[in-house]
Amino acid sequence: MAKVLVVTSGKGGVGKTTSTAALGAALALNGQKVVVVDFDVGLRNLDLVMGAERRVVYDLINVAQGNAKLSQALIRDKRLENLALLPASQTRDKDALSEKGLARIIKELRTLFDWVICDSPAGIERGAMMAMRHADAAIIITNPEVSSVRDSDRIIGLLDAKTEKAAKGERVEKHLLITRYDQARAMRGEMLKKDDVLDILSVPLLGIIPESEQVLRASNLGQPVTIANPLSAPARAYNDAARRLMGDNLAINVPLERFNLLGRIFGGRAA
Repeated sequence: MAKVLVVTSGKGGVGKTTSTAALGAALALNGQKVVVVDFDVGLRNLDLVMGAERRVVYDLINVAQGNAKLSQALIRDKRLENLALLPASQTRDKDALSEKGLARIIKELRTLFDWVICDSPAGIERGAMMAMRHADAAIIITNPEVSSVRDSDRIIGLLDAKTEKAAKGERVEKHLLITRYDQARAMRGEMLKKDDVLDILSVPLLGIIPESEQVLRASNLGQPVTIANPLSAPARAYNDAARRLMGDNLAINVPLERFNLLGRIFGGRAA
């Protein structure tokens, strides 16, 4: 039976979609059967990051409303056979996603995969509530800056109040993923330090993703960074985070880009 994991935050632009794709691919690379589900109805970006935008025929809304079977909407990744995508609709709004239809989809996905990773839209409106509704666990994405951390604190409260687990008197398992972290800037006081973020949110740290152009480059190529450049610093950080989700006890640090011999000679940097 799959574990349903929501990737969420209160603020847009912090890296939810790229993190969903990177973690999904990392788990698949570690032998897990994974489906990533786009809940950002009306915008739909996860298919772009996964390089599957031209393969979308049916979507989450079609399946929820009974107009297509789940098997028709699932897009199997061409690079990893145990990774799949359930895209969002780009032409409908979030009100088209019914709670009954969603519950049926999640129930079926649980029987087919080891992990169901839900990519939540930003904010605290209906789309985000639907994404976290059936979650067993949550990854709260935050950047090391005050507004992002404050919004993440709001999301933590909602996870404790608006989920199925909360309705049963249970708690959603929570993990914190800090993205776009720059150790040098944090030391200069230009962004919050890791310990400052942890003191404010009091959520176990899953990993720290360093600021890197490799993430944007991979997204523009339509590939999760864990596939596009597996030796890059962010890819290694995401892979370690995935292994922690699987139960591995790994020390948490900020991976640095590795210099190769030519990079040292010419002053360049190689991932």
